[in-house]
Amino acid sequence: MTKRRVVVTGLGMLSPLGLNSEDTWRKLLAGESGIGEITHFDCSNYSTRFAGQINDFDPQEYIEKKETKRNPSPPFTTSTLQQEASQKMGYSARQTMIIAQQLYETGLITYHRTDSLNLSQLALAAAKKYITSTYNASYSSPRTFKTKSRGAQEAHEAIRPSYPDKAPDTTKLSGQQLKLYDLIWRRFMASQMAPAVFDSTAIDIAASNYTFRATGQILKFDGFLKVYPTTFEEAELPDAAKGDSLDLLKLLPEQHFTQPPPRYTDASLIKALEEQGVGRPSTYAPTLTTIQARGYVEKNDQRRFAPTELGTKVDALLVEHFPKIVDLQFTAKMEEQLDDIAEGEEEWVPMIKEFYDPFADNLEKKYEEVSDKKDVIEETDKVCPECSSPMVIRLGRYGKFYACSNFPECKHTENMEQKEDGPGVPCPKCKEGTITPKRTKRGKTFYGCNKYPKCENAVWDKPTGDQCTECKALLVEKRKKAVCSNKECPQSS
Repeated sequence: MTKRRVVVTGLGMLSPLGLNSEDTWRKLLAGESGIGEITHFDCSNYSTRFAGQINDFDPQEYIEKKETKRNPSPPFTTSTLQQEASQKMGYSARQTMIIAQQLYETGLITYHRTDSLNLSQLALAAAKKYITSTYNASYSSPRTFKTKSRGAQEAHEAIRPSYPDKAPDTTKLSGQQLKLYDLIWRRFMASQMAPAVFDSTAIDIAASNYTFRATGQILKFDGFLKVYPTTFEEAELPDAAKGDSLDLLKLLPEQHFTQPPPRYTDASLIKALEEQGVGRPSTYAPTLTTIQARGYVEKNDQRRFAPTELGTKVDALLVEHFPKIVDLQFTAKMEEQLDDIAEGEEEWVPMIKEFYDPFADNLEKKYEEVSDKKDVIEETDKVCPECSSPMVIRLGRYGKFYACSNFPECKHTENMEQKEDGPGVPCPKCKEGTITPKRTKRGKTFYGCNKYPKCENAVWDKPTGDQCTECKALLVEKRKKAVCSNKECPQSS
C-alpha cells in the first residue's frame, strides 16, 4: 500500500499555535501548547480525545471559486420539440404535431418536421437585434449549430419563429397554441444568447458537533436563462458568507434503493427512437399513435407506456417468427439505405428486391405456423351455438374474445364478459345481454352490451348494477355518486 504524503510548499506555516512563523515561534517561547480536547466533532467512538486544531483558518479564503459556464441548447428539431413539450406541458407527440401544424399554417413558425439545426442569416440577425434592444449587448451571443443526425434534411431549418421579433405576448394566440409558440420562441432566442455564468463552490454548515457540506453553484450572470429557465443537475446555492446563521427548514432522512429503469414516456420513447435510428421526424408521432390505437400499449397514471396483453403476445410472435424484421439494427440499416436512395447513391429496385423476396417466402410459411399456434388460443367448455363445435378464446386487437374452433368454416364470435374488471350488469334494453367493459379503437374504456351489434346499448361511465327508478335506464358512477345514464332523465344530474 502506497503511503500518502503531504507536501508543504512556500515559507509559510500552519500549526495549532499559529498561522505564521512569527505567531508560532512566540507561543513556543511562551510555553503555550496547541493540543487540547477535541471539540470540532464527536470523538466518542475513538480512543484519542486530544488533538491539535488549527483555529481561525478557512481554506475557502485561499481557494478561488471556480467559474463555470452553461451554454444554451440548440433550437428545436421535431424530436426535441416533442420531448420538451411532453416534459414541460404533458403534450403527447401527436398533440404537439397538430398544434405545430396550426402554427406553421398561420406562418408563425418554420417547417416543423425537421432534424436539421440550420439557421438562416436573416433569423440570426433578427434575433441579435431583438436581444440587444430588449436586454443589452452583453446578452447577445450569435451562434450556429452543427446537425449531428446522419441523413438530416439540411434543406430545412431548425424549428424557430418565422419572425424572431414577434414575441409571444404580441400575438393573438391563446391556449395550447400560445404555450407551444412560447416554448419554440424562447428556445430559439435562448440559443442566440450568452452563456449563464456560475461560481461552483461549497458551503460548510456547522450544526452542534457536526459539519455538513453543500456543494453547488451560485449564479453570477443569468445569460440565456433570462428567457429560458433551466434546471441543472448541480444545485444552485444561495449567496452566503462566513458566519451567516442558517435556519433549518426541513430534515429529510431518506433511504435509496436501486430501481429498475422507468417505463417510457412520450419524450423518452421518441428520444430512444432517434438514438437507435428508427423512423424520421415525420414518423415519431404516428408511431406512438399507432401502438396505442392498436392496443399494444396503454398509458398508466404517470403517463408512461405499459404493454398490454395483446402487445406482449404480438411482440413474442414477431420476435419468434420475424427476428430480423423487428431487430433495431435492421431497421436502422434500412433507414440508412433509404437515405442513400434519396441522395442518389443507391438504386431502390435492387434494395427492395433484396428485402422483399426472402420476406415474402418467410411470410407465406409463417401464415400456416402461426395460425396453428396453441399459445394464442385457450380451450373452453363453451359450445358454438351455430355449429356445436367447441369455442376457444382468441386474442384480438381489442383483447380476448370467444371464437369457434371450426374457423374459417364457422366464423361465430362472442365478446367475453369481464367479471373481474366489469360490473356484469344485465342489459335493461335487450334483457338478454350483459353490460361489460369494452375499449374503443383508441383504447378508451366504455361499457356496452355483449350482444352487440344486435343490441347497441352503451355508456361511458361504469354502471352501478342498479336501474333508475324513473326511467329504468342504467345508473352509473359519476363524480362519486350514482346518476342515471339517460341524459333526458331528471336523475341524470
